[in-house]
Amino acid sequence: MQRVGIPQGLFYHYYYPLWKTFFEDLGAEVVNSGPTNREIVEKGIAAAVDESCFPVKVYFGHVQQLCTMGLDYIFLPRLVSVEPRSYICPKFMGVPDMIKATLSDLPAVIDMLVDLSKTNKVFDREVVKVGNYFTRDRMAIQRAYHHGIAEQKNCNQICQSGYSTTEAIALWEGGQIDLPSRYDLQIGVLGHGYSLYDQTISMNLIQRLRSMGCKVILPEGCDHIKIETAAATMPKRVFWTLGRKNVGAALHLAQQEQIDGIIYLACFGCGPDSMIGDLIERKIKNKPFMMITIDEHTGEAGMITRLEAFCDMLRRRRYAGSESNLSAHGEYVYSPAGVNEWSAAGIHNSSADQ
Repeated sequence: MQRVGIPQGLFYHYYYPLWKTFFEDLGAEVVNSGPTNREIVEKGIAAAVDESCFPVKVYFGHVQQLCTMGLDYIFLPRLVSVEPRSYICPKFMGVPDMIKATLSDLPAVIDMLVDLSKTNKVFDREVVKVGNYFTRDRMAIQRAYHHGIAEQKNCNQICQSGYSTTEAIALWEGGQIDLPSRYDLQIGVLGHGYSLYDQTISMNLIQRLRSMGCKVILPEGCDHIKIETAAATMPKRVFWTLGRKNVGAALHLAQQEQIDGIIYLACFGCGPDSMIGDLIERKIKNKPFMMITIDEHTGEAGMITRLEAFCDMLRRRRYAGSESNLSAHGEYVYSPAGVNEWSAAGIHNSSADQ
């Protein structure tokens, strides 16, 4: 059985169920590089050029990890566009070339062009070309691809219940994950999935918020039509797929009364993030907003402190009605009864506990 490796980075977080199903239906064994860890990060930083953004550097580390697993092929798609009239970050287009030019011990590379900006014809030919690595049966290739699309939709449906794409993939593969059922805040958390849903890159942002008594609302948990409708209110169409998704999700969440605040996770050195994050910050007027910028040098302590302060501020707003009620004399801005109610519910102010 031929072994195909898929790096657990970049668009793994969006399309892994599709390609895993596709390759397995064609008789291949699919191997992924596993969750990001510090060793993978360090290898990627050493191999990638300095100008690369953090997720691309991590992707290099995942490829190096796969090179030690005895593979026949490694799947490195060349992503240009995944929908009409929209594009992916230009750095992604050159990732396969950068990897082939940098790493010398690669197995055979399946370099597939994904460009749906205008028509599906080129992409359909690319699917057949990839399938030909394993079979010449064109009908079998088409069946495998359509089965992959169906499985991807099933995984996306899991995300509608509040799971991240990484958690949804784990559930899709038969795992078990329970979301916290007790919370007193609801926070919209935005960002590119390959940063936000990678626990090492994001420094476990989602789980940290959940442990602080927050229900986390993610873009994948929002209705796609509502996101697109909100994004369409912009004076000019955002032509980056993930950028438009984040803008639309931010505008949509800002109109939801139950949402207490919004956090945007950005990577230092990301051109689209530098514009999208600023755009969201300017448009969100009625909700507290915090932008967190990370790279390979970001420390966990600073992030934890910022998250605790943000959650404390949101609780003050909720239970006091307005930050303008803050007392200059150290008096409670919320009733002691409210504090007792939090304690009874098992929700504590972590910064106060310290």
